[in-house]
Amino acid sequence: MKYVLASNSPRRKELLAKVVPEYEVIPAVGEEITGSTEPSAIVEELSFQKASEIFHKIFTNDCSRYVVIGADTVVSYKGRVLGKPRDRAEASEMIRDFAGDTHAVYTGVTLFYTDENGKPAHFTFHEETLVEVTAMTEKEIADYVATGEPDDKAGAYGIQGLFSIFISGIRGDYYNVVGLPIARLYKEMKAKNLL
Repeated sequence: MKYVLASNSPRRKELLAKVVPEYEVIPAVGEEITGSTEPSAIVEELSFQKASEIFHKIFTNDCSRYVVIGADTVVSYKGRVLGKPRDRAEASEMIRDFAGDTHAVYTGVTLFYTDENGKPAHFTFHEETLVEVTAMTEKEIADYVATGEPDDKAGAYGIQGLFSIFISGIRGDYYNVVGLPIARLYKEMKAKNLL
């Protein structure tokens, strides 16, 4: 069985290695399009698109047993979906909004694979984690944004990085907030004999 991660995220690479020690990275490059407004549906659709794109590229050239894993993460606060900030001003605005409050982080995961008969199959799931952030001063927000850490992260922060000092609690899977719910991923892969 060969495993492929359809993402170039350093965080997802590190996390997937806890579940599958050896895998290839082939990042999806297609445009992310979703018609959904619900965070759980958005991440499921986008993870499906990523995994599907890479699986179908590989499958047309090679009929080996493959498992392609696609994932997508968004932050949701008061009904508003927060993806990666366009710039540092938007990053500051996002953090200012949810500082001193609780928000939700959703990660969708899709696995496309070839079954025992060589036929394509897939499944999708999502996880939700609630994250509590302490109140922050304007200087704390500005100093954090100036580090550049929020630039490529959903919701403009990385729980595992410098922002960790502002996290007062979480309810749910910590690794889901980092970008890949590895406990659920392991359970789902084991149940389908993909490990």
